[in-house]
Order: sequence, then C-alpha cells, then structure tokens
Amino acid sequence: MLIDVLLPIGLLIVVAKLMEGALGRFGLSSIIAFTLTGVILGPATGIIEPTHDLELFLELGIFVLFFIVGLDEIDVPGFVATMRGRYFAAAIISVVISLLAALVVTSDVFGIDLGLDLGFEEALALAGILSLSSLGLAAKVLSDSGTLKQPIGLKIFTIVIIAEIASLLVVGFTIGEHGHPLSVVNVLILLGKIVAFVVLAWLLSAKVLPVVIVFLQRILNVPELSFGLLIGGLFLMVVGAEQMGLHGTIGALLFGAALSGLSQSVRKDIMPGMRSASEGLFVPLFFASAGLHFDLSFTALPAATIAALVLVPLAGKFAGAFVGTYVTRIDAPFALATGLMSKGVAEIAFLLVMLETGTLQKDVFSLLVLIMFGYIVFMPAVINFAVRRTVLSEHPALPDSVTPSFALYALGEVQVRSVFDKTREYPGPDTSVAEFMESWTVPHQHDYLVVDGGEVAGVVTTTGLRSIRRRSRAASALGDVLRPNPLTAFPDEPIHDALEKMTNAPQTVIAVVDRESGRFLGSLTSHDVIDLVVLMNEIRTELKQMGSAED
Repeated sequence: MLIDVLLPIGLLIVVAKLMEGALGRFGLSSIIAFTLTGVILGPATGIIEPTHDLELFLELGIFVLFFIVGLDEIDVPGFVATMRGRYFAAAIISVVISLLAALVVTSDVFGIDLGLDLGFEEALALAGILSLSSLGLAAKVLSDSGTLKQPIGLKIFTIVIIAEIASLLVVGFTIGEHGHPLSVVNVLILLGKIVAFVVLAWLLSAKVLPVVIVFLQRILNVPELSFGLLIGGLFLMVVGAEQMGLHGTIGALLFGAALSGLSQSVRKDIMPGMRSASEGLFVPLFFASAGLHFDLSFTALPAATIAALVLVPLAGKFAGAFVGTYVTRIDAPFALATGLMSKGVAEIAFLLVMLETGTLQKDVFSLLVLIMFGYIVFMPAVINFAVRRTVLSEHPALPDSVTPSFALYALGEVQVRSVFDKTREYPGPDTSVAEFMESWTVPHQHDYLVVDGGEVAGVVTTTGLRSIRRRSRAASALGDVLRPNPLTAFPDEPIHDALEKMTNAPQTVIAVVDRESGRFLGSLTSHDVIDLVVLMNEIRTELKQMGSAED
C-alpha cells in the first residue's frame, strides 16, 4: 500500500532534518546526522524496515546526490587546464600510490586474501573509493577557517580537485563492471571509457548544454522550465548510462559535470529548486538508507581484516599524497597531503551502491561506513592543524592556472572589474616574432593579446610562435600568425564566468571590453587571479599584525 511507503519516508525526512539541526550544534556533519537517523529508526529500534518499494524510492537519492557532486566538484575544463603543471603530476602520483596500497587489501593480486571475494574490477572500484578525496569537505574546512582565499588554500584546492576527479573516473567506470577477468584488453577498454567520458563531459559542458538551456529560457515562457529539464535530463542520462553497461551513477555524474560549465548567473537562476529538492528530500533519505543497512556485524570479522581495511588504505593514501607533493617539490607537502586525506559524501554513496548490487557484504559495508565517519569527524581538525603550522616560502610556487571552481568557492561575487589590468602594454600586429619573444614574454603566461590602434586584433601563443623557425622570426610579424576573434569579458561579469571561458578555450588571457560600446578596456590573465589571492593574503596578514600591535 502507498501508506506503507509514505510513512517511513515521512519519518526519515522529519527525524533526519531534526537530527541535522541538533548535531550541527556540536559541529558534526549533516551526513552523520542523516545516517544516524537511519540507524536509530532501522536496526536500533526496528521502526523502519528497508522494503523493496522504499529502496526503489531511496535509490533516486543516489542519482540526485551524484548529480550534485558532478555539478559542484567535477571541473573537467579546469582538470584539463592543470595537466601541464606540477600539481597535476603530484595528484596523479598520489592517486596511483593510494590505489595500489588499497588494492593490496581489496584484491588478491598481491597475494593477500582477506576473504572479500571481489573480482578485479570490483576490487579496483573499492580501492578507488578508499582513494577518493573530497573537494567539498576540503573547501568547507578551508573556507570556515578563512584560508581558502590564501595561497595555501589555492594549492590544496587545486591538488584535491585533480585527485578527486582522477579517482572518481576509476570508480565510476569500474563500479558497474562485473565478471570480466584481468587482461590487457579489459584494461584498455576501461581506459577508453575514461577518455571517452572526459571528452564527452567537456564537449557537453563547454559547447552544448549551456547554450541549449539559455536558448530555451529565452524563447519559452514556462514556469520552472529549467528545473524540469534538469530532473528529466538527469534520469535520461541515468538510463543512457545503464544502457551502455555502466552504472547509472556515472550518468548522473556526467550530467552534473556537464552543467558545471553554466555561467554563475544562469546557475543562480536554475539551481535553487534542485538544491531544495536534494538537500530537503533526496540526500537525507539517501544517507538515512545507508543507516538502515548499518549494523555491528563487522565486529565478527577477523581482527586482521579489520586492521588491514582501516590502516593500509589510510597509510597508503597519506604516503601517496606526501610522496606526490614532495617529489614534485611543491611547498607545504604535509598540508597538501592532509588536504588530500579529506573524505565526504561520495565514498558512502559508492559503498551503498556496491552493497545494493551485492558486491559488498553488510559486515564489510558497515565497517567501511564507520571508517568514513572517522574521516568526516577528524580530518577537518587535522587539516586545520596542518595549515596553521605551514610556513610558505617568500615566493611560493602556486598553480599556473586557477580553476573556475576555485573562483566559485573562494571568490564568490568578485567581478572582473576588481582584477583586470588597465595599464598593461600590448604588442601591435607589426611587431616581429623575434622582438616579441625577446621583449614581451613573461613567466607563467602562454597567451598574449595583440592590440592595433586601441582595438584587439587577436591572440598569439608562445607555443605556436616557438614552432616558427628561428631564422624566420625576424621577418614574421604577429599579424601574420595571430588568432582573430579573441575571447571577451565584461567588467561586471563574475571572475568565475571569465575563467570558465578561458579554460574552455583553452586560453590564459581574455580581453575586457565595455558591455555597451565594445571598447577595449584591458585584459585579465589566470595569473592576475592568482595575484589577487596573494594580495588578499598579504592584506589579511598586515591587518592581523596591526591588530596585534594595537593590543
């Protein structure tokens, strides 16, 4: 009967939100509150039993949750833009070492069998879950402590977003695979799926969905059109992923990642409804369902199995994070390593998926959920401790570029007008390539505007200019090799939107023009945004010193 489904749903929602408010007073995460709700109403009291009809409804929360993760935490253009930097290398080293360490306990590849009975793809999926980093948790911790807008916050944010996406790709494409033996062909197929996902997500986020949504909003006068398109599109993507032999969660991730390319103004218009539905209904129900399946059966596991599942992935993750940052010679390896240790909602979500597909037994599931609670509770304090003890060099090596998601988290409503350079000089189209290479190029900048008579003629890139033979550079002018129709931004645009355009191009400079007349006003580079972060930190430090002197 319908009432048999509505009663437990109503109880779970009401108690979950009340628990969120009560435990929030003690600084505990809402995820813990929601999961404890399921534990209290389920195995602790027996008030609610996880029936088939209830589980079917609760599974919707999984897809909504992964959509939000994709929207907020998967920045595919930003991920691609960081590939040429040391932060990308550090993050990938960290993920590889962490994956290998986790595979020691999740598979029998290394001769250790803990009795988990997982095929290689399943073991790799679980290892990926244990290797995940949470950008959401790291960003919240840094934001709450006031360090997100500082250089150390930018460094941690950049390396965590790379590591999280890399691990999510591994988990997303292995969690739905079953029964395939380990072979070169299967590994190549897996890699092919990962590459296809990245390409498709980038094309959707940069070229298709933002344009379609804005276009439909302009021509159709339908209430909540965007919200309906989001919900319908989400479930269609889930079905499409299942038809491809992938788990539906990867479809939800892909759809969220695609929409992450929307401008900040459009996101503000369409996202309140989705967030209300997710945070008020689907997400509490989802984590409450995790609590319904939690029990103390893990205490019957062999002590060696419990110790291995707790300690080996923990040690491997920290070792990988520290080695990655140390080998690439990035400042503050300890702080960056603790940032990579952050864990959040995606891990528990994936564990529940593995439980529901029969991949994990309830005892292992319960143990791993308890471990994730430990990360959620204790890692914020550890990250804050590491950040407070960090002393960066006078000129720290910061990332070469700023991802749009960092601007969304850290810079909020800061507009282009507050950052762009109005005084910079620019080469003209008659400038020879040789003269430009000798006199105009600066470190950390790859693209340059070419200005003719106060109007932007185009853009040149140092990579393209270096391909010109040295003997021909003196005779070649920038006007012969520039790319016309450069990117433009307006002074009243959010920094996030300008960075989104630049990373999608990809390009490290954008021309700033007047919205009404189109008159060229100046330029904005990725490094200008980094300089803003450094300047904000210097101002904050000086204010603290002045306050200390007055005391």
